[in-house]
Amino acid sequence: MFKHEKQLFHPVAVEKANPQYAALLQEQLGGANGELKSALQYLSQSMRVRDPEIKDLFLDIAAEELGHMEMVAETINLLNGHELSPMSVPAGEIQTHVLLGLNPGLINASGYSWTADYVSVTGDLCADLLSNIASEQRAKVVYEYLYRIIQDKKVRETIDFLLNREEAHNAMFREAFNKVQKTGSNRDYGTTKAAKMYFSLSEPSPEDSRFTDIAGKPVSFQ
Repeated sequence: MFKHEKQLFHPVAVEKANPQYAALLQEQLGGANGELKSALQYLSQSMRVRDPEIKDLFLDIAAEELGHMEMVAETINLLNGHELSPMSVPAGEIQTHVLLGLNPGLINASGYSWTADYVSVTGDLCADLLSNIASEQRAKVVYEYLYRIIQDKKVRETIDFLLNREEAHNAMFREAFNKVQKTGSNRDYGTTKAAKMYFSLSEPSPEDSRFTDIAGKPVSFQ
C-alpha cells in the first residue's frame, strides 16, 4: 500500500519561468536514468527479494524515488509558466506545449516516451544490486550535467538535494551488496582459476599498470 502525503521531500521553487530548462529537466522525469525508471526498477526487483531487510530497502527507496519524481514534475510545472509557448523551446522536446497543455509528460528531454525497457530486473540479488548502484551513479551524472547547464539558483537547490539523495541511495545499495556479495550468481560462478586471471592483450602495457607485475606478466587476482 502506498500513501500520498502532499508535503514534498524538499521544497521546490524557481527564480522565473524558463521552458527550455523545463525541457531539460524532462530527462529526469521520463528518461532512461530518471526518477520513474528508478522507482519502478526497485519496486519490481523487491517482489522477489527474500531478505526482509533488503526488501524493505528496495521498497523504501522506490517510494522515495516517486517523491523525487513529484519534485521534478512540480519544478517543470513552475519552469513552464502559464502560457503555451513552443517557440520558447529552441531545442529539445516541445510536446509539453503542443500536446500536453504544459503538463509534465513521461518523456525525456528529446520527447521520446518512457519505456519499461529502461527497467532492469534479473531475479538475482547481486546482479540487481549492482544494477541499482550503476543506476544511481548514472542519475548523479545527469543531475550534475543539469546543475552545470541550469543557472536558476532555486532549481539548482532542488538538483543539489536530489544529487545528494542519489549518493545516499548509492551508499545504501553498496552496503546491501556487501551483505550478499557471496550469494546467488557470485556463489555459483567465479570459483575456478579462470575467474582469477587477467589476460594482458595490450602491448606494450603501461609500466605502472596495476594489472601486470614488474616483469610485465598478467597478475592473478586473489
